[in-house]
Amino acid sequence: MYQSFKTPSSPETGAPRLKALRATLSEAGLDGFLIPRADAHRGENVAPCDERLAWLTGFTGSDGHCAVLPKAASVFADGRYTLQIRSQIDLEVFTPQAIPEDTLSNWLKNHLTKGTVGYDPMLHSFDEISKLEKALSPDITLIQSPNMVDAIWADRPAPPRGQIRAHPHEFAGKSSADKRAELAIQLREAGLDATILTLPDSIAWLLNIRGADISNTPVPLAFAILHADTRVTLITNPAKSGPELAAHLGPDVTITDDFEGALKALSGNTGVDRASAPIWVSQQLSKHTWFPDPCIFPKACKNEAELSGSRLAHLRDAAAMCEFLAWVDHGINGLTEIDIVTKLEAFRAQSNALTDISFDTICGSGPNGAIVHYRVDETSNRAIENNTLLLVDSGGQYLDGTTDITRTIIIGTPDSEMIRCFTLVLKGMLALSMLRFPSGTSGQRIDTLARAPLWAEGLDYKHGTGHGVGAYLSVHEGPASISPKNNVPLQTGMILSNEPGYYREGAWGIRIENLIIVNPPEDIGGDNKMHSFETLTWVPIDTRLIDHTRLSKAERTWLNNYHAEVLRKIGPDVSSETHTWLTQACAPI
Repeated sequence: MYQSFKTPSSPETGAPRLKALRATLSEAGLDGFLIPRADAHRGENVAPCDERLAWLTGFTGSDGHCAVLPKAASVFADGRYTLQIRSQIDLEVFTPQAIPEDTLSNWLKNHLTKGTVGYDPMLHSFDEISKLEKALSPDITLIQSPNMVDAIWADRPAPPRGQIRAHPHEFAGKSSADKRAELAIQLREAGLDATILTLPDSIAWLLNIRGADISNTPVPLAFAILHADTRVTLITNPAKSGPELAAHLGPDVTITDDFEGALKALSGNTGVDRASAPIWVSQQLSKHTWFPDPCIFPKACKNEAELSGSRLAHLRDAAAMCEFLAWVDHGINGLTEIDIVTKLEAFRAQSNALTDISFDTICGSGPNGAIVHYRVDETSNRAIENNTLLLVDSGGQYLDGTTDITRTIIIGTPDSEMIRCFTLVLKGMLALSMLRFPSGTSGQRIDTLARAPLWAEGLDYKHGTGHGVGAYLSVHEGPASISPKNNVPLQTGMILSNEPGYYREGAWGIRIENLIIVNPPEDIGGDNKMHSFETLTWVPIDTRLIDHTRLSKAERTWLNNYHAEVLRKIGPDVSSETHTWLTQACAPI
């Protein structure tokens, strides 16, 4: 199993650890300390040695932060974690705060009249710190400090040492030398001699390498310096590499574990991404210019080899999902959420192509489905009951692509409210699936289309409608997304999720998710060429939960055509028993 079901944290450990931290702060002369859910690379997933937020507070969400003062401590997280955070932290000593309504700056001003608050400069970007400093009162000072959590974390795990491996050209589609040459032109045009890369997926993409340092995301934890002459200095533990990797990287890529020395050796103008690089990085340089990570956009706009690989990965993954859904429909009453997750992973593993899951499977039965990023463990594990909804959000990592799919399934017979809300969510998903839009359109502009059917009846959801997805990289990838906050234009070759939802606390949750590719703009006869979306995911949507009368003719036609394609594409790759089920599941409505 790639997924563990051990209870990740215990709220009862929060109070003694918080007490120990406060004692350490007092000894250091600090009035507070900031604990982000981040490592020096600021990726979504972190190694066990960097799970400081979870170790201190118990909160295991993929985004959030904590602030500790002598008399107050709060854990901040967004709407995805509203229910989860309250169940994981000790509410006697930590107060949950909702982002964006509750800001860190306001909280600090409300709880600290005057004093110094420490932060680890390897865990915060320049943008974060400068924005926070501007919002604080003059009497509150932020100062850099050794990490106070590390000082009390006696059994902190060692850093990972996963081996770095070459990513085959057949999947990458472009050589590292070509990528480096193209980006080096950008550096020279910007007057830069080099730029610092701190995001592991950017480095993995640039050098056509993959790693095994963190779960779910096949990247090495590393830093890199891209020079304007196309050379790269890769900063990582040399023990992670070997002769085969050296041969793949070639003579223009050197490996060292001395990041500080490599930075201080740079004498020219060096680019640093102010939004993602640790603030410590720019402070080591004699001269720097704020310069966004140049890998972000070309990595997001997949080439044809990456898109072809993703299509194959999704067909393979869809066959496993259909075997799984057929198994579910044959009766799972009495089984538990852990049983469901275990069985789904087994179906994916049968292809012999699965290298990992792309994130811990979200399998929420009944009220657990209302917890947006629910992760089942031995404590929360719930038996599957009849006449309830089962929300399963999962994905796989394959050498040729990364998958992510959500299906909400009825176990037994749905009630009218389940059907109403499921249909509204489906209408939002279909609105994006059928959309045409001009170049320059951002995810912010189209997010409302997915919410409109829910809004019309006074409903909504507290997460974005879609995120970018990597090519055998991170399942959550920037810079574009479909959300109220993102104004990055959607560009040809980007892979995004399309996943509206609705969650009724204490009852059930609904989410439907397909992955989609941004197609090149086409002339459809008007004044402008228009983009559209290509669907990547080919798995039936539970038609037992659809109120057919609420669908327009266009929506019904799209859904029937989609299911016909599912049967055509996936039918030959499943067992005879599953084929029988699939034929029925894909029947037109």
